[in-house]
Amino acid sequence: MKKKVLLGLLAFSLISQSCQKDFLERVPLDEIVDETFWKTEDQLLLAVNACYAYLKAKNTVDMENLGDNTLWPSVTDYQRISTGNFNSDLGGINAEWTSAYDGIRRCNAFLENYEKADVAVPARKEALAAEVRVIRAYLYNYLTLFFGDVQLITKTLTTTDPEVFGSRTSKAEVVDFMLVELEDAAQKLSPTIPTGANLGRINRGAALALKARIALYNGRWAVAEKAAADVMALNVYELYKAGGTANAYRDLFTYKGKLSAGANRETILARTHLADISMHNLSREIQVPDQNARWNPTKSLVDAYLAVDGLPITMSPLYKETSYEDVFKNRDPRMVQTILQPGATWGGRVDGNPANTNPNIYTAPKFRSDRRGSVTVTGYYFTKYVEPSTVAQVSRDANDIHLIRLAEVYLTYAEAKLEQGTLTQQDIDATINKLRDRVGMKRMVITELEANGLDLRTEIRRERRVELALEGQRYFDILRWKQGDLLAQDVKGMKKAWAKISSDVANIPADENGYIIANTGRIFEERNYLWPIPLIQFQRNPKLGQNKDW
Repeated sequence: MKKKVLLGLLAFSLISQSCQKDFLERVPLDEIVDETFWKTEDQLLLAVNACYAYLKAKNTVDMENLGDNTLWPSVTDYQRISTGNFNSDLGGINAEWTSAYDGIRRCNAFLENYEKADVAVPARKEALAAEVRVIRAYLYNYLTLFFGDVQLITKTLTTTDPEVFGSRTSKAEVVDFMLVELEDAAQKLSPTIPTGANLGRINRGAALALKARIALYNGRWAVAEKAAADVMALNVYELYKAGGTANAYRDLFTYKGKLSAGANRETILARTHLADISMHNLSREIQVPDQNARWNPTKSLVDAYLAVDGLPITMSPLYKETSYEDVFKNRDPRMVQTILQPGATWGGRVDGNPANTNPNIYTAPKFRSDRRGSVTVTGYYFTKYVEPSTVAQVSRDANDIHLIRLAEVYLTYAEAKLEQGTLTQQDIDATINKLRDRVGMKRMVITELEANGLDLRTEIRRERRVELALEGQRYFDILRWKQGDLLAQDVKGMKKAWAKISSDVANIPADENGYIIANTGRIFEERNYLWPIPLIQFQRNPKLGQNKDW
């Protein structure tokens, strides 16, 4: 298998016809080929790093628009999928398919060739191979989440290999493969948190945490519980608490929480970024100061946060809703560290609006698009994942994208125990209540939930939603919980009556209670629990078949 690189063109003189056959049989000098590349540890590192490029970065946050936590104001492929109004020819569907298999092919190539390298410490070579196996499982996980049954390919293929035009492997078999791969990889990886030049690399905790996630997503409760427990038993991770209860949660998703900053021992796997080298545009897109904010929190998400007394807002006597400002009062502290509240510092600026006397301080939502401030379609903005120093700059955000963190492992452990009927108050204190303690929220107590007529499963799921908001998992949770009807509901925002300039919202539709209807015409049918096989892939290989009702 040849890997082309950008080298200068080489000119060759063929002295005679008799030399031509010998020349054609030589290894090409202007390409990297298997015969010459897989020799040293440095070459292995280059190949492994190329595999890391297939871990999702900002796209992890983009996928939040598939669910019901946020709304993208313009039509995108993710928005189309979220609304149910799409078909198998949608470009984004094929992009997910081809990107995953491109990455899998690269991983397979490494695993076929890495043993050829001369590495001083053989365990180092096996550890690099383990990193690649984790990445391959990560890619297969997305494929199974999106498409269900997929082709399980563990070697590089040429166009003449029969597997190229083979049928799909059952999702259950692919899941079995991933879980075995991750457990085996974990044993070959260091249990310590990578530092220095290895910062951000996959270690044992990352392999086990991904195993826990995949097992949870697929209802393998005992496996999920064991893998999550194994991560916790490593005793190398801890929740990020710098900044105290009022700031720690939000700060984790700013430059203060970057792995390179040194204080974050919560993030288990991240796509790290470097200023002037590897950057993105997330902070600016969340609070873009002269256009529509790309992520607009929904009323559904806002309403999910409990009141500070631990009760839903429909039950708590502490919750009032007579004004926009009231929405943010007496709520789970994670709410105002996720969703921008009046009086907070922001980068969205609103110049010339009488409601905003200081553009650096958020006062009220803006609905008119006049390039003089960040516009929202729901009346809400995010503050989570916003690094204020980069909002005014285009594509200059070097913030890390957190793919798996200890908080998720805690939530996985609690849910897996719940579904097996073994969850105790002690388990909740060791997991969910640690998350609540971090922000100063009232602790979850099973007996109190029962006394208030609250369902434990509903509250465990609520906890997962609010803790992991904007981290790209809500859509997959909706699907695995078989709650697709949530995606068929109108996407709503704040009450129109709360707008400071009533004329700006005059033409915006509202429901019978006055809440903005930001998106309507949504559908969700049974077939939507899986995406269709991309049309172009089905046309190339009819043996793939098609998912039901597509």
